[in-house]
Amino acid sequence: MAKENLEILERLADVKKQITREISKVIVGQNEVIEDFLIALFANGHCLLEGVPGLAKTLLIQTMSDVLSMKFSRIQFTPDLMPSDITGTDILAENKRDGKRYFEYIKGPIFANIILADEINRTPPKTQSALLQAMQEYQVTAGTNTFQLDQPFLVFATQNPIEQEGTYPLPEAQLDRFMFNIYIDYPSQDEEIEIVNRTTHGEMEKVNNILDGSQILEIQKSVREIPVSEHVLQYAVKLARSTRPIYTDSPDFIKKWVNWGAGPRASQFLVLAEKNKAALDGRFTPSENDIKQVAEIVLQHRVLISFAAEAEGLKSRDVIEKLIEKIN
Repeated sequence: MAKENLEILERLADVKKQITREISKVIVGQNEVIEDFLIALFANGHCLLEGVPGLAKTLLIQTMSDVLSMKFSRIQFTPDLMPSDITGTDILAENKRDGKRYFEYIKGPIFANIILADEINRTPPKTQSALLQAMQEYQVTAGTNTFQLDQPFLVFATQNPIEQEGTYPLPEAQLDRFMFNIYIDYPSQDEEIEIVNRTTHGEMEKVNNILDGSQILEIQKSVREIPVSEHVLQYAVKLARSTRPIYTDSPDFIKKWVNWGAGPRASQFLVLAEKNKAALDGRFTPSENDIKQVAEIVLQHRVLISFAAEAEGLKSRDVIEKLIEKIN
């Protein structure tokens, strides 16, 4: 590993503390979610968030963009939202000098560093797909022109797990582009008291900038240079492959409870996530335990359970928890 990369990584644990401290000025609790966000950020991965309304999902994402000095853009997904409302559109303009008309491309809200796709499942698949090229290739095509998106670029999409009427489930191809599927739970009683006290008394504290875009790109590059031992790499691949019912060595309960398992992208994200988790903890030797701690949020949206599992009241996360206990 290059000396400059090592120096960057040696400071990363302290950077994590600084970022967490600044976000905590606005957000009460949610330390585990904040760490997951940082893992995704430095792995250059997108996140799908699920939680009931009022849990500060939007505020958390916006606060993180402020701490990181990154351009933030919120897109409210509705049934009448069109793809051009996200990516941008050509408008007919007129040259004031000669009066000639021409088409000018007006960039949409996707041209930012952190995108909040709020209630993404409330818009039809045609509009949802407007994000696909941006999430995978970091570019937007409009007509015959292709525009590169500024880096870093991350999409944080939210879903309401309660109200499903009038929603459009995300296609599997789009789900697979999200590195993490994170569930945000209710705060504890003490945390809720603190939330109420903060939001009903005085003004919110202002946060300080800790990193900028160029520094984040350097960290992303440095983390990728962290070596992973062969047995840890094999464990990540084995765990992802074991979610597939067609895999010969998959446990019997996977063949019974799962229709479709995770693809190769899951193995990649498991390794990237474990590298980042180790680095954020101040370690340069990722372990199997790091994989176990991120496996649920990497795999749960990639594992499609069967009717037999649903009949037993199981969810994909239940199947994954059992698989983690099984696989050594």
